[in-house]
Amino acid sequence: MRVVGNIPHPDLLITIFAMNEKYVVKMEAGPMEQTYKIPMDSVQGLDGVQKFFDDDFMQKVLNRFNEMFLDLQEARKKSES
Repeated sequence: MRVVGNIPHPDLLITIFAMNEKYVVKMEAGPMEQTYKIPMDSVQGLDGVQKFFDDDFMQKVLNRFNEMFLDLQEARKKSES
């Protein structure tokens, strides 16, 4: 797996990898990450990958990160009890 690009974002670190004829897009926010695999033949290069992650999709990603964060906080509280 090799890094082939990044997608600029104010709140997330987004790295694009190439592996086995797929783009692997890893999004990181603090201790959490989400990974998406996209077949290379379904998008037009790195520009196509960036277009794939439009504003609507990214809002869902951010919402999911918020849910993950809340789940992590809840699990930490339970483990401290």
